[in-house]
Amino acid sequence: MTVEAVLWDMDGTLLDSEKLWDIPLNEFVEKLGGTLSHETRQALVGSSTARTMGLLFAEAGVVPTDEDLVDGAAWISRRTEELFRSGLPWRPGAPEALRAVRDSGAPMALVTSTERRLTEVALDTIGRDLFDVTVCGDEVDGLNKPLPEPYLKAARLLGVDPTRCVAVEDSPTGTASAVAAGCTVLVVPCDVPVEEGERRVFRESLIGMDLVTLAQLLDR
Repeated sequence: MTVEAVLWDMDGTLLDSEKLWDIPLNEFVEKLGGTLSHETRQALVGSSTARTMGLLFAEAGVVPTDEDLVDGAAWISRRTEELFRSGLPWRPGAPEALRAVRDSGAPMALVTSTERRLTEVALDTIGRDLFDVTVCGDEVDGLNKPLPEPYLKAARLLGVDPTRCVAVEDSPTGTASAVAAGCTVLVVPCDVPVEEGERRVFRESLIGMDLVTLAQLLDR
């Protein structure tokens, strides 16, 4: 089968940025008077802003107002932008894999739970020219990963069949979203284990990845 498009997650898949997210998330919970547990931090990987804020306040035992949620999300966004601008590390093999697929002529989309403002900062590192479409966490009407809408929207914008697309993900949340959308998923775990399941193919890194290798996943 021909791959109609390749749909890439960002944090933890292309960029080793989850470690940068650790800093503002921990700092914010400490500001609330709590400590961010390992279990909650893992649950936040690939999560939407709304779910993230709910878990952070709950971790500190604080019942937030709507204003608290908005202000907290804004604080985390500003702090994360500072860190993003200081330098974003790549995941192994990611730049080469992106360029190899781009050079093959296959359409590509970036599908991330990160908001547009921070994604634009990250694209300074990744390269805007690589993607035909970008779908961000604040552009799916609240239907964030693990719901299928982020990947379905990317497929609609590209004009392709999601069942003929390969998504590249690192987290349980993102993988569930792509599978629900009908994609075949190349899973390259980063900080959180991902369970085996339908239409999931696992690989340790993106080193040596190209469109031919991705196309073979659809034949499995």
